[in-house]
Amino acid sequence: MKVRTEARRQAIVEAADALFQEAGYEGATMSEVAKRWGGSKVTLYGYFPSKEALFMAVVESCATGHLADATRELSTAPTSLAGLEAALEHFGERMLGVMGNDKSALAVYRMVVAESGRSDVGQLFYDAGPRTSVETLATVLSGAMERGDIRRADPKVTAQQFLALLTAEADVRLYQRNPPPLSQQEIHAMVKRATEMFFAGATPRPTPAG
Repeated sequence: MKVRTEARRQAIVEAADALFQEAGYEGATMSEVAKRWGGSKVTLYGYFPSKEALFMAVVESCATGHLADATRELSTAPTSLAGLEAALEHFGERMLGVMGNDKSALAVYRMVVAESGRSDVGQLFYDAGPRTSVETLATVLSGAMERGDIRRADPKVTAQQFLALLTAEADVRLYQRNPPPLSQQEIHAMVKRATEMFFAGATPRPTPAG
């Protein structure tokens, strides 16, 4: 039995990434992945039991893997309003850093958008990364609500609203042929505007007198 190696696994993921971008999720086949990778289908299935599992590995490697560390850091945010704001800004900068400068990640996002109406690729993508981020963010925001740092609301909806604000200025890049890279200063400014808008709506409002 051949020993599985990380290098071989990564080579398969890279071959699959190129094929998914070229042929789309529905058009890609495991046979073609094996052909491009230069190995056998038996070995390929030893690493990835299905095209769905292979696609999720591509997504994690090329588009959502960056969220894993950022999400873990978010879950350890200090339990104060200032700590929450700093944690959300750091998370946002990590997220937009990839959307702004990682061409491979941008290509995967575009492929997901293009394929979502024809297959389950959108749900697979969501399950491979964004779901955990939303759930972790909701937990952090729920704690802030319990402390009175932000107004009480549905934590999951509040998390989704924050993420929407984060990507509001960068989403247009999905539709541009060759968007220019974003500088760290631009990313910082985008995230700052998003967090300021979020806290302007989320912080408790004074109770009217009388």
